[in-house]
Amino acid sequence: MASKRPKSKYALETALTQQSITPPPAENLPESIAEASCKAQQPWFLYLVRMQSGALYAGISTDPDRRLRQHQGIIAGGAKALRGKGPLSLVWRFATANKSLASRLEYQLKQLSKAKKEALIRGEWSLKSD
Repeated sequence: MASKRPKSKYALETALTQQSITPPPAENLPESIAEASCKAQQPWFLYLVRMQSGALYAGISTDPDRRLRQHQGIIAGGAKALRGKGPLSLVWRFATANKSLASRLEYQLKQLSKAKKEALIRGEWSLKSD
């Protein structure tokens, strides 16, 4: 039995546009896809963690409190740079609209001197989000 295949590019485009393809309802999506679409709506945070030595660690996350628990070793997934540096405390956080902006601000933050980071924590200085 011969298959019905479009014979030209125009016929293929016509066949594709005539098919009605509707996305499945959200409740039928696999959990990972549904979670990903929800995560796209979440704000991203830039944060500073103070180590026992007084040093500051900068990072980004959608949930700074969860990320601190990871860094503390309470749950899996913390940064290797913070292992054995505790106790750790979350001393500053800043909400941003998306991951891209959070990453750019994280880079700026990591370029600052410790004195400027301390001023940021005290609220005496701010990052430029340009």
